[in-house]
Amino acid sequence: MSTTPFTSNPAPGFRDHPDHVIELERVADLVRIKVDGVQIAESAAALILHETNHTPVYYIPLEDVDDAFLRNSPRITRCPFKGKATYWNIAIGEHEVDNALWAYETPYDEMLELAGLVGFYSSKVSIETDSSH
Repeated sequence: MSTTPFTSNPAPGFRDHPDHVIELERVADLVRIKVDGVQIAESAAALILHETNHTPVYYIPLEDVDDAFLRNSPRITRCPFKGKATYWNIAIGEHEVDNALWAYETPYDEMLELAGLVGFYSSKVSIETDSSH
């Protein structure tokens, strides 16, 4: 009899690369996301994802992003650890920042905490934290 827990959508990356580490850390501070000085998101429920060989990434609930600034992107990527990602561009007036945020709408079982969250490229947006909230 197997003692392996049943999973319906396991990440192949962890099986193939057992030394790869992904850790999620809750952020105590209020997180604000800005583009061109315009605030597009604010969240008190942010996480930071720390991953082997990657810079940390802030994730916040999608509902904390002002969707007036979002434009669907055709970009889709697949991560062997997190799953299939869909992307959005951010439009501030005439300026559009391509593929600035993404979501794993159906993350692999090991990364279910990412469901409903969006990640941001820190090179494309300004991320500020405020501990006075």
